[in-house]
Amino acid sequence: MLKLLARTKLPTRLPGFALCCALLALPNLSAAAGPCDGNEFRAFDFWLGNWQVHSTQDGKLVGHNHITREHGGCVLHERYSTPKGYNGSSLNLYDATRKVWHQTWGDNSGTLLLLEGGLRDGKMVLEGHTQDAQGNKSKQRISWTPNPDGTVRQLWEAQDAKGQWTVAFDGLYRKKP
Repeated sequence: MLKLLARTKLPTRLPGFALCCALLALPNLSAAAGPCDGNEFRAFDFWLGNWQVHSTQDGKLVGHNHITREHGGCVLHERYSTPKGYNGSSLNLYDATRKVWHQTWGDNSGTLLLLEGGLRDGKMVLEGHTQDAQGNKSKQRISWTPNPDGTVRQLWEAQDAKGQWTVAFDGLYRKKP
């Protein structure tokens, strides 16, 4: 290599060679860790994708859900819609300061749902409260369970005034073909 450099015109070749050497000496910038690259930020990654949502009761298609990672990998953005025109979206993120997952859901019926929680026994479990028009509060609990076949079960439960849990929604997510 040195013999080749000695025979070439250094003023025109040296700057390119120096630049190449300098670039090779730099650390691998693509391997630098981002602010949301830790395992705790990836706990909900099993939910990422483009899904068809089916009722677990009768297997019928009830909606479509598209979950993407956004904002530098720190936020999961959910976009849900049904054939009957219902739609909504959520923003999901791990709050490292409190060590808790948070979801803010809003839809075209005006529902706002704030949930928090984390991984429990291999499922993501988030809980919160809603209030109806009469001011009655009810506790909400939604769990997402990744299955070995790649599907995800979403179970939404609501607690009534007597403390009994009832199923509000039970769905199975299947990746769109």
